[in-house]
Formats: sequence, structure tokens, C-alpha cells
Amino acid sequence: MPTPTLNERLRYRFDVWMAGGTVALMGLLALATFVFVVILGFITWIVLALARDKTSPDPNEGPFDFMWGSLMRTLDPGTMGGDRGWAFRILMLVVTIGGLVIVASLIGIVSGAFDSRVEQLRKGRSRVLEKDHTLILGWNSKVFSIVQELATANVSRGRSHIVILANRDKVDMEDEIRAATQGLGKTTVTCRTGDPKSLRDLEIGSPHAARSIILLGPADATDPDIDVIKAALALTNSATHADAKYHIVGELTGPDNLDIARLVGGDEAKWVVGPELIGRITVQTCRQSGLSNVYQELLDFERNEIYVTDQPELIGLTYFDAQLAFENSTAIGIVRGETVMMNPDAECVLQAGDRLVVIAEDDSTIKLGRPLVVDPVGMAERVSAPEKPERILVLGTNSALPSMLTELNQYVASGSDATIVTRDEVQNIPQLDRLSVTLQRGDASQRSFLESLHPTSFDHVVVLADPATDPQQADSRTLVTLLQLRDIARHDGQDLNVVTEMLDDANRELAEVTEADDFIISDKIVALALAQISENPVLAEVFDVLFTSKSSEMYLHPVDDYVELHTDINFTALMEAARFRGETAIGFRRAAHARQKSEGYGVNLNPAKTERLSFAEGDEIIVLAEA
Repeated sequence: MPTPTLNERLRYRFDVWMAGGTVALMGLLALATFVFVVILGFITWIVLALARDKTSPDPNEGPFDFMWGSLMRTLDPGTMGGDRGWAFRILMLVVTIGGLVIVASLIGIVSGAFDSRVEQLRKGRSRVLEKDHTLILGWNSKVFSIVQELATANVSRGRSHIVILANRDKVDMEDEIRAATQGLGKTTVTCRTGDPKSLRDLEIGSPHAARSIILLGPADATDPDIDVIKAALALTNSATHADAKYHIVGELTGPDNLDIARLVGGDEAKWVVGPELIGRITVQTCRQSGLSNVYQELLDFERNEIYVTDQPELIGLTYFDAQLAFENSTAIGIVRGETVMMNPDAECVLQAGDRLVVIAEDDSTIKLGRPLVVDPVGMAERVSAPEKPERILVLGTNSALPSMLTELNQYVASGSDATIVTRDEVQNIPQLDRLSVTLQRGDASQRSFLESLHPTSFDHVVVLADPATDPQQADSRTLVTLLQLRDIARHDGQDLNVVTEMLDDANRELAEVTEADDFIISDKIVALALAQISENPVLAEVFDVLFTSKSSEMYLHPVDDYVELHTDINFTALMEAARFRGETAIGFRRAAHARQKSEGYGVNLNPAKTERLSFAEGDEIIVLAEA
């Protein structure tokens, strides 16, 4: 290899210096200015000394005086009208022109540095200095519902902060959040650009100071679960991990990844498997019309939600006594150690350390009052109908289907069957003992094909959205299918029990014209569950029990199975009637309001216990009960 020449070495050193940034450029400019001033000062002094021009400035001035004068003209090129002598004028003209170049260069460097700094700030790479904030790592369509719900939850907390760290442009994220959310109140949303899987980028969001951390799978990832698990691994193994444990809640799309996620997150992370959650809620809702509105109210922060509270004054009393101890809250379960018992036996005695699971409008309203007295009223006799096989029609497929079929198998009587209509081949159909599954290829949005299925002959119809397509396109296909179903039912003079999954909550109001019984907005339901668990980690176990067939679930039963219709009573009468059947009464549903789609579709959870009530035909009681 030839030896570098002096010219090449000098050019290389110059390139290295120029790459040093703004400070290096300003240093180089200062050096050039110094050399320029020194040289011109000496030249001016020598020229004037040789010229001996008496009309020029004082020839007795030394070289340093001329250097100072050259420096002043360089930094502030001024008028030359007062200069005397052509030699001096020509030299000062050179100084002025050089000064213009130097000052222009300085302005350019400062302006470039300012623009570069603004660009860096725009990229969102600066570290967040908030404390007690909610940190969201990752970005997908659920982030808007999560931000909206957390802002609602934080109303009573005062000023609060949400920090979002994702591998997206900071300004784009902020613009999308402003467009998709409203009424955030005192909640501030700060976006930062970075890779949640990177140990260095994680520090931008200050996870060690966060109240809770929500992990979302990137919308553009081929396997979002891998990104979520890797982000959890980076959090739990960070060198700056706080002494206190993190409170992490993560979203998964595949139940097969749950075991490795639990291994990585340990006891610091709670996990929500979206397809499993949607499948379970869909199954329960398709067999209990109106149940989706109950779940919607329990999961959002606008009206009533679930809390876990310590009430040491109730230790030694029974579970039913605890129910009667609240006027404005409703007890629905007990947390004993690591075990969550929903709808325990009414005579279960509260022990030291037990906490109550209650439904309340806010944690500030959970207060004990004077023990309620059960309203004496004759209970109605309910005769349980014998189980019979059911027929279920499922239009469409997605990742929630296997979980939905497994859960449905736990509820239906032996001999039940499910017909699944799909345009593509279905994989991973589980082995079932009570439910037989029939696959049929076809397009559910086509009228002729739908009519050939005879949908009115089925007990339940479930319409699933396809998340693999654009959400708006998927919801449009769902709307067409619903309109076709409703018209077929009207033509046959039959009623259809239809449960519909949609992807975008904005399409729900439009879809209501189809008169479907229940809508499940899958992305929003998962987002609400993540937001709730981020505020209270115990709710992960509560939801796990509540949304499965393991223990007690939500049911809507005719109210006349419990009390006489058109009788003036209060809610304690329903509580007593439910207790007699081993259930927990949590509210009621007015049929008239449900038909009018008003007042929460008739759902009234956690009613005032002493308010006088009277029920009509079609009204239902909402209870926690075992199947």
C-alpha cells in the first residue's frame, strides 16, 4: 500500500475535524479568523510603515493595534467613509470582505446547529424525566383506546402523564393521538421514538420511575409476540432496574407464547392473550344476549368498574353480610392470598388478610355504611329448563376461533354442533367432547349462500371479523353480512340471536341499524383490559376467573324468576333471592331501554341498594353464578 502523501494526510485531518460537529466547526472558524486578523494586521502595519503616508492612520501605531482594528472590522464590517489613504482603504476593504465571509459562516454554523437540534427534538430521542407515569412500549390500534381510558381513570388523580415509546416518528404519533382522542383533561401524552427491545432506548421512557408499563405488539410486525416478550426481557434485565418490582402488563396474540412470556416476566408481568379473551367473551355473549354491554361497562372507566379493597371492619362476617355493608358498591368476590373467589358461598366467613372484589363508580365511593336490611318480599319460584343441544353458526374465522370453540364446549350440552363458514382453510380445530364442528367453505356476505345455510334454524349466530385485512374493509364485510342476516330473518318471520365482532369502535353506531343483539369491539375490549390491569394488577386474576367457565360467570336471567313483577321493592330483595340460589346479584337490565338502545342499553350495574324498584315483563337480573 503506498504511503499517504502530506496532502492526503491534511485532507484526512480536515475531514475528521469537520465531522466533530458544531463545536469543532466554530473552533475551526475561530482559528481561521485569528490567522486572518494576524496576517492582515501585520500586512497593514508593514504597508503603512513603508508608505509613510501622513494622510493614513497614525503610523506610530504598532502591529497589535492594527490586529485589533482588523478584528473589529472582521466581526462588525462597517463604513469605510472615514478611512484615509488609498493603501489603507484597499487593505481595510480586504478585511471587510473577509469579515463578511467569516460572519456569514458563523451565522450558517449557528443556524445549522439550531436546525439540527430542532430536528433531534423532533425525532423524540431525549429522555423523559417524568415520575409515576404510565409507560406504553410499542404501537398498534389499541393505543388510542388505552390513552383515552387512562385519561378517564386519571381524572381523580389530577395531573398525570402517559409516555409512549415506539419505533415510529414522534410527530406522527402525536398527530394520530390528537386526531383519535378527545377530552384527555389534565393527562399529558409524551411520545418518544425508540426501540422498546433496546436496553439503551428503554431508558428514554424512564421505566424505573413509571407507575405501570404496558407492552403492545407492533402493528407491522410479522410476529408481534416476539417483540413483546423481548421488550419484557429487556425491562426485567436492565442494568437500571429499580429496586422495586416493575408492574408490567403485556398483550399477546398467541396462547402458545404464554408460557415463555410468564417465564420472562416472572412475577413482575401480567399477560392478556387477546384472542382468548375475545373468544371467551364472544361465547358467553352469544348465549346471553346483552352481556356485551355489561362487560363494556365493567371494563371501561366511565361508569362502574371493578376494584379490590381492604375492609378490616368486615373480618369475621359472612360474604353476604359484606354485600349488605355497602350502599353504593356491590361486593362480588373475595381475594384470599393468591386465590380469587368470585361469587363465593354466602356463608363464607371473611378472614384476616382477605380483600373484597367490588363494583363501584370510583374507589373514593367504596365506603361502609349502616348494614342494609333485606326487603321482605316473596321470592318467585324458578324452574330450571333442562339442557338441550344447541346449534351455533359461526360466520368467518380468526385467531380467536380455537379459544372460542374450546370455551363453547364447556357450556353447551352434549350433542351440540357448530357450523363454521370460512373462505379459507381453518387450522387448529381443537378436540371437543360435547361440540361437533362442521366446516363449510363460502362467502358469508353473499345472500344466496347465506340463505342456503338457513341461519334462522340456528340458536346462535356469531359473525367474526378478519383482522388480517384492513379494519375498515373487514367491518364493511361484517355490515353487509349483518344486513343480509337481518333481512333473511325478517323474510322468514323469525328472530336471530346475532353476536358480532368488529374492529373499529367508530363503526358500531353505523352497525346498530342491523339490529344485531351484541357487538364486541375486539381491539377496544383488549385495550380496556390492558388499561384496567395497568391500574390494578390483581384484576388480571379477577378477569381470568370472570371470563372463563372455571368458576362463576355473568348471567342475565328473567327477573320474574326471582321476584314478582310490578312489585315495589328495593335491590336487597334481589340480593336475597340470588343468595337463595347461590348467586350474587350485581344489577339489572331494563328491556324497554335495551330496545330503545338508551341508558347503557338498559344495563344498570351496582344500583343504589335502597332505591325503590318495579320490574316489567322482559326485564332481567344480572348475576354471578355457576353454570
